[in-house]
Amino acid sequence: MRRSDIAVRVPRQAAGDRPFLVIWEATRACPLACLHCRASARPARDPLELDTAEATDLMAQVAEFGRPAPLFVITGGDPFQRPDLTELVRRGTDLGLAVSVSPSGTPTLTREALAGLRAAGARAISLSLDGAGPRTHDGFRGVPGVHDLTTRAWDAAADLGLKVQINTTVTRDTVNELPEIAAQVRDRGAMLWSVFFLVPTGRGRELSSLDATETEDVLNALYDLGENVPVKTTEAHHFRRVCLQRAELARRGVPHEDALGLGPLYRRLRAALDARGLTDRPRRPRRPPLLVGSANGFVFVSHRGEVHPSGFLPLAAGDVRTRRLPDIYRTAPLFTALRDPDRLKGRCGACEFRAVCGGSRARAYATTGDVHAEEPTCGYRPGSFAAGGDPARLLRPIR
Repeated sequence: MRRSDIAVRVPRQAAGDRPFLVIWEATRACPLACLHCRASARPARDPLELDTAEATDLMAQVAEFGRPAPLFVITGGDPFQRPDLTELVRRGTDLGLAVSVSPSGTPTLTREALAGLRAAGARAISLSLDGAGPRTHDGFRGVPGVHDLTTRAWDAAADLGLKVQINTTVTRDTVNELPEIAAQVRDRGAMLWSVFFLVPTGRGRELSSLDATETEDVLNALYDLGENVPVKTTEAHHFRRVCLQRAELARRGVPHEDALGLGPLYRRLRAALDARGLTDRPRRPRRPPLLVGSANGFVFVSHRGEVHPSGFLPLAAGDVRTRRLPDIYRTAPLFTALRDPDRLKGRCGACEFRAVCGGSRARAYATTGDVHAEEPTCGYRPGSFAAGGDPARLLRPIR
């Protein structure tokens, strides 16, 4: 099967045995006041956060999953608020982990600091860009000058040989800036653009999320972008369903806009993408989304060592100070339940795409209090898309 025929990628390792990705919240300390912050970050470090030795042991626990080791991302807060950050990157690298860092756009984000991460073995960084320019981005982050710090760091990281991922949180107030941000990702260069769909948790409860119709429009616009910008979604697992639908419609030669009932937001975004040359003259193979989600190839460890299925899902299954991470991930009832698509309720439970999508469990919990409830920002009616067979036929393990 050619890569162009693959709609969704599946990790080679069984999701119940090991995660593809481990994210560690090294600290909640951060001088920014981001409107969407899931952690409600604060200026000072928590005295109960993992110390250097405990953090090193956490990375050793990640290495215990075996080869290939999960990808390991150090996030925050602002990880640079920890004076031992570079040493931790070095220790993780020595343990055989592919370590990346997700810093905040603060004055600590200098070329010298990034060079230190690179010398210690960091493979990549991720930077947040939530608006096309300083007015929107700095307003979103709550501090002036953050946009300029971020774009300078983007250039410096690329010059130092660090891979760069750009993260963008989409809300109803920022959605129309997505085409311009996409153009910046194309022009500056990034290994990946991750579009975060707001989960109403932490400070994000005060922001305006997209509804199901708007979400569908944005997901399809992101699909259109995929041959010019490497794009993924975070907490929008139904992007995988959209990719399967679009692949099937393309195979059958059916125009997607009418077949999927797309709305005015899609048409507006598509026109803006077209105007920037982001949908013609494909520059790269489409990057199929990865079948990874909460407890299903993904695990989040808090600054205090608590183990969560997702950073947006405030339910802990244990902590790494008292129990090894592989044991928690493989056997904790919360994790095993989240890996069982038959536990899904409502439309998610009835959906033929449930094993491929599963919906955002974090958003379901944030809006209903039930981690297995249906995804509230998905408008798909189960059984309404005649895919011509099992959706899983367009899946293939990644290489």
